[in-house]
Amino acid sequence: MMHEPNAIAVTGLTKTFGGKRRLFGGTSHVVHAVKNVTLALRQGETLAIVGESGSGKSTLARMVVGLETPTSGQMQIAGKDAGTLAKEGPRAFGQMIQYVFQDPTSSLNPRKTIGATLEAPLRLLKGFDPARRRTRMKELLDAVQMPADTLERYPHEFSGGQAQRIAIARALAAAPRIMVLDEPVSALDVSVQAQVLLLLEDLKTEFDLSYLFISHDLAVVESVCDRVAVMYFGEVVEEGPAEALFKSPRHDYTKRLISSAPLLETGRASKQNMP
Repeated sequence: MMHEPNAIAVTGLTKTFGGKRRLFGGTSHVVHAVKNVTLALRQGETLAIVGESGSGKSTLARMVVGLETPTSGQMQIAGKDAGTLAKEGPRAFGQMIQYVFQDPTSSLNPRKTIGATLEAPLRLLKGFDPARRRTRMKELLDAVQMPADTLERYPHEFSGGQAQRIAIARALAAAPRIMVLDEPVSALDVSVQAQVLLLLEDLKTEFDLSYLFISHDLAVVESVCDRVAVMYFGEVVEEGPAEALFKSPRHDYTKRLISSAPLLETGRASKQNMP
């Protein structure tokens, strides 16, 4: 029996900055933002990458979606070499994986209506005609629980939570199999965070998605993620099922992270327990 390939698989992935020759001699210091990371996101799961600021988790996420080029290592998206997939063009890569940014308002073009923002991936990545684009945009807004008149408005007219729903709808427009969520609720109020997290859970089921979830908030991670990988100074120091990792962390750094999270529950939070 053949097994479905992992949604994302990275092997020995490394990203360094610096090491360039200086104008007056010598070379700049080399910084390993990501160092020899090997991990996999399985189909249909939510894998969290956690760590403090500067741990390398966002750099890892940006490499996965093609916004940063790895210094070394291998990466596969749904069983295909990421480099080969990228050479097939933006359409092939964009229909496989999409990125949701931390700050929803700044990720939306302030000069474009929401309709123009949602229309772009439907036209460029899916090749839909105008009538089909209009229908699909309304379906996407309905999926993220936003009214149809959203299409005629501009980003500044929406709250942070509404803007993040729109950003999620834009990512869904490409009909991806994988979504990389980079701190998707950290800029939102706590009550709004819960609503967006519940929405993401529903969309995961409805659209058969796999999530790579980047976060420093362990309470959020414990509530929504299946597995967790802990990053420390660019390296993955511990990985495992969320419930087991939070209950019995092995690495000293993981223990310190968990002990410093004041809202962390003793067991995985259920959707019903979210505020």
